[in-house]
Amino acid sequence: MVPIMSLWLPILLSAVAVFILSSIIHMVLGYHANDYQGLPNEKQVLDDLRKHNIPDGNYSFPRATSMKEMDSPEFKEKMKQGPAGMMTISKSGSTTVGKELIMWFIYSIIVGIFAAYVAGRALEPGAYYLEVFRFAGVTAFIGYSLALLQGSIWFKKSWSATFKSMIDGLIYALFTAGIFGWLWPTV
Repeated sequence: MVPIMSLWLPILLSAVAVFILSSIIHMVLGYHANDYQGLPNEKQVLDDLRKHNIPDGNYSFPRATSMKEMDSPEFKEKMKQGPAGMMTISKSGSTTVGKELIMWFIYSIIVGIFAAYVAGRALEPGAYYLEVFRFAGVTAFIGYSLALLQGSIWFKKSWSATFKSMIDGLIYALFTAGIFGWLWPTV
């Protein structure tokens, strides 16, 4: 067993590596550019939405407040007429992503902590590189990728966008695993 505190360096370095990799993936490679589509007649739709001063939050439409209402003829007619959808409304104004980048880095540290915990409980100091790689990598992949499937299952996110993000998660997990294997404590 390896104490989690002795794995602080691979936790931090893997978070830095993931942060850099995600920046390259999203700003240089550009294969996520088509993950979201633009609205047809965007200006008119945005003008219409602005009139309602909708607060930040997640919305579904039409929305039933109960299972009973969902089964009602009125609700079924709303669904039939459409449109139906889900949307997230964000604050207007600044397009900076500083807060999100900080939260992403913290998230990467948390994934690294879980990878350290699982590998540290399963392996001893001096474990072979590939053993460490396997435990840390699988745990990191779970942390970066598996929950993404819920977005496509429940919230209609495109499967291609989800699979691309899962490939990103695999890349992050491989680098995390490599750093843990490289910096694993010796006997």
